[in-house]
Amino acid sequence: RRNALSLALMQELLDCLHQLGQSREVGAIILAAAGNVFSSGHDLNELRGRTLGDYRQLFDVCAELMTVIQRIPQPVIAEVQGVATAAGCQLVATCDLAVAADGAKFATPGVRIGLFCSTPMVALTRAVGRKRALEMLMTGAPIDAKTAADWGLINRVTAAAELRAETEKLASQIATASPLTIGIGKQVFYTQIDLDQAKAYDYTKEVMTLNAMAEDAQEGISAFLEKREACWRGR
Repeated sequence: RRNALSLALMQELLDCLHQLGQSREVGAIILAAAGNVFSSGHDLNELRGRTLGDYRQLFDVCAELMTVIQRIPQPVIAEVQGVATAAGCQLVATCDLAVAADGAKFATPGVRIGLFCSTPMVALTRAVGRKRALEMLMTGAPIDAKTAADWGLINRVTAAAELRAETEKLASQIATASPLTIGIGKQVFYTQIDLDQAKAYDYTKEVMTLNAMAEDAQEGISAFLEKREACWRGR
């Protein structure tokens, strides 16, 4: 079903992310898909003729999935090989980073079927800004991969044949850093991003003070000064 985010699939993704998030051996997570479509969004069969409780459960689980992606310590990278629409576009916007093939397209077309993409709007607006998000949400028209990169929805565009290698290269660059440091940085990023500047500095300077006292920070500084490779211990 074009990698639709059915309730079962979202629950399975949640289980996987919780397990990976607890592993100290995992430095980065790549979220990839098979076929021509990255994700078509919610399974429309689950959005027809259901009860109020059914709809609330579906959107609760979706919101939980998006929250967990940004809450686990490892960066989650979307490897977008094809079309990402509605909640599928939300998934891309939610991931910490995203690499897309040059033929990928992105859209929030819910307006065309009478169901405005309200929950995808949360992630989309934070990725591309108000005017661009509203254009996508109100027209439902797709944007291509180059436009998505220009707008900040994804990090980079590559040829389809090089997509996996480019995504793994990005993941490997991140995974060479201290997992403790990456985890701290990801948490701090999402906490400070919605604070005003003064509060953001108050928060981040305290985090950086504590981070400087961590064993990995002292090891990294020493390794740099001594011109050797650091040996991370994750603490």
